[in-house]
Amino acid sequence: MKLDENLPSRLADVGEAAHSLESAGYAGGWTAETNHDPFLPLTLAAEHTETLELGTGIAVAFARNPMLLANLGYDLQEYSGGRLMLGLGSQIKPHITKRFSMEWSRPAARMREMVEAIRAIWHAWNTGERLAFRGDFYTHTLMTPFFDPGPNPHGDPRVFLAAVGPHMLTVTGQVADGWISHPFTTQSYLRNVGLATIQTAAAGVGRSLADVEVSLPAFVVTGADETAMAAASLATRQQIAFYASTPAYQGVLDHHGWGDAHVVLNNLSKRGEWEAMADLIEPAMLDEFAVVAEPALVAARLRERFDGLVDRLSLYVAYERSPEVFGPIVDELLAS
Repeated sequence: MKLDENLPSRLADVGEAAHSLESAGYAGGWTAETNHDPFLPLTLAAEHTETLELGTGIAVAFARNPMLLANLGYDLQEYSGGRLMLGLGSQIKPHITKRFSMEWSRPAARMREMVEAIRAIWHAWNTGERLAFRGDFYTHTLMTPFFDPGPNPHGDPRVFLAAVGPHMLTVTGQVADGWISHPFTTQSYLRNVGLATIQTAAAGVGRSLADVEVSLPAFVVTGADETAMAAASLATRQQIAFYASTPAYQGVLDHHGWGDAHVVLNNLSKRGEWEAMADLIEPAMLDEFAVVAEPALVAARLRERFDGLVDRLSLYVAYERSPEVFGPIVDELLAS
């Protein structure tokens, strides 16, 4: 497995952080679209590195259109020398309609068409053929030489899709180069729902599971002593409870027979009872969603759980990382 890490969102911090990741031996660095734009930091990361793969994990697809994403992807792919992973996610309806003031409908079908449209634009630029994409959501039929950058010398970026439910997983298998799995997953859901759905969808269009690179941010609970372990457990259970309260992720709980927990957690979240929510994440549930181990065992437990299932791994740590604790874990993962 390749080991990845998140890049900071603050532009002033990106260059040094990216260089440090590359020097340490990390394979990739990812940005997220939270309180900052996910694309701008990758320009600085590309400038300060030579081999580190760079990805948006994720950029909100439906806050943009295919032409804009095609341009962003083209430029970052060219500037980085072919290292871009264009990671896209749908977000959920309230964010698209109320935060971004954009349209929301049939997200899986829209995402499939968005990727197809982006690839059609790249194809037109690479070949000089007439741009003639007409879909249910997007239409791109105008491309004059003035707006055509020509073939990308490093080829097209890889397109990764974030997916949890079966519809978006199917789209991933059909059109994506990679799958960004949500941290709110388990080994069983990853294998028996996520990968199984992608494999079936890929086979249906003449592809295979090997055509889809799998990236996973994995929850880790560890600490130097019992007090630190307890704090790590609480912070992680709070994060898991937050995800478990979200309707879009109920299917993961249903897979394990924990669907009733979603109803309770959702109601608690609406009342703002965040501390009470963490108490509902019992030890058995925590163990399914997170690797819980003393520091010396974390790397081995991660490999045991995810080797052969994922291609790229990052650590999802919902509490402050201690360099003394996590440094040896990272060193062991990088050495394996």
